[in-house]
Amino acid sequence: MTRGLFITFEGGEGTGKSTQTRRLAERLQAEGMDVVLTREPGGAPAAEDIRKLLVSGEPERWSVTAEALLNYAARDVHLNQTIRPALARGAVVVCDRFMDSTRAYQGLAGGLDARLIDDLEASVVGASRPDLTLIFDLDPQIGLARAKARAGEGVEDRYEKKGIGFHRRLRQAFLDIAASDTGRCVIIDAADPAVDVATAVWMAVAPRLSR
Repeated sequence: MTRGLFITFEGGEGTGKSTQTRRLAERLQAEGMDVVLTREPGGAPAAEDIRKLLVSGEPERWSVTAEALLNYAARDVHLNQTIRPALARGAVVVCDRFMDSTRAYQGLAGGLDARLIDDLEASVVGASRPDLTLIFDLDPQIGLARAKARAGEGVEDRYEKKGIGFHRRLRQAFLDIAASDTGRCVIIDAADPAVDVATAVWMAVAPRLSR
């Protein structure tokens, strides 16, 4: 059986990528495809338990090293229980965040030594890298305002509480990741209307479906 297709969505807070992952999954299902819609941190019961530790509480709750290790503990469970079995049966996996979020949040924006992230990625992710990564780009001030309006205070808002300087570094981190891997990454202008963003997503995804 042919390995399935692994598509990840990345970006800062409030970029609208979670909405677009759902839209893409629905469109693929309408085309008759086997689709698994998932997210990180999370995507499997034990990984969802770890998610609660990462996305709630005060920004200083964890060091960047602890954050990376928690994310990779959740990712290991997610890969083994959800992603790899789906890909093995030929499904399309659509994932809201994956390995690039650790590299951006804890590494490039948070200052964690890239060697630790490289080692974790090689050991845990290995060959299970995404086939396509869509990086949603947006002015962080707009994104944070969107995120606050959407969720309010106190609900999965730990990263939103980090200062604007962090979120500006985060935006550049994702752009740097995209520039370093142009064969895998496509930048999506998240400032466009949602319907136009959905069109841009489909234009990036559709060629991969025929390969």
